[in-house]
Amino acid sequence: MDLKSRLQHYIQRTETLLAQSVTEAPSLHPRLQAAMRYSLLNGGKRIRPALVYLACDFCGGSEAAADWPAAAIEALHSYSLVHDDLPAMDNDALRRGVPTCHIAFDEATAILAGDALLNLAFELLSEARPELYTPAQQLQLLATLAQASGHRGMVVGQAFDLAHVGQALTLEQLEQMHAHKTGALILAALQLGAQAAAASEQELAALTAFGRAIGLAFQVKDDLLDIEGCTEVLGKPSGSDLAQNKPTYPALLGLQGAKEKLQTLHQQANAALSPFGSRAEPLLALAQYIVERDH
Repeated sequence: MDLKSRLQHYIQRTETLLAQSVTEAPSLHPRLQAAMRYSLLNGGKRIRPALVYLACDFCGGSEAAADWPAAAIEALHSYSLVHDDLPAMDNDALRRGVPTCHIAFDEATAILAGDALLNLAFELLSEARPELYTPAQQLQLLATLAQASGHRGMVVGQAFDLAHVGQALTLEQLEQMHAHKTGALILAALQLGAQAAAASEQELAALTAFGRAIGLAFQVKDDLLDIEGCTEVLGKPSGSDLAQNKPTYPALLGLQGAKEKLQTLHQQANAALSPFGSRAEPLLALAQYIVERDH
């Protein structure tokens, strides 16, 4: 199966689980459910679930074992987008080509929908599934997602970002910010897939090195697309980082320097998995997609 077919397959599995998890069944407050579904099922590349599936497969695990971590990390990622778009954060009006949740509904509903999606992620991972995971595995999965998304991961990265708008950062500060803000969930996706498959220490170490490189590469590419992409393809306003004077790789390194940084990170990602030969090809193909994507 080529990468495009794999991604479509993983998207279908993930979205089926998510749609079943947030149904349109009668609710105390249907508007909340509608806002959750609006934010969860409105498209997207689903890179993080794909990384869960590919890492699990790389370590010899089954698709069934990857299903729940994949759905959980996408629910959590969707919550982060809803909150990032809020007026108090990035104040964006467009996400995935449609109005952001607080525009389509209202700000209070968007905040609560994000809260609910965050909790959904842990609900999906915490339900007992003895046919797939041992209790120790399940606790490990929960801990990985919690640490990557909280005050030691994504949330602190976002806090640092918001606190430094308009300020000059060193390259080390910029990398630390994005290793937490964007990179933490990308790394967690790979670790979740490995843990769901009961990976060896060697496999987990290689995937961790790969994830750190590709997590930063993902952000460098995002920064470049904000300058070189167009709103219609990106599905969100281009030039928004520049307009808000946010710290980015092109702002610090220049356009050419950022492109060279992207290639260096790509090479580091490839090197991390090179000892595994053809077994690593699907993950390396996804890394190639990440650095060459147009949205």
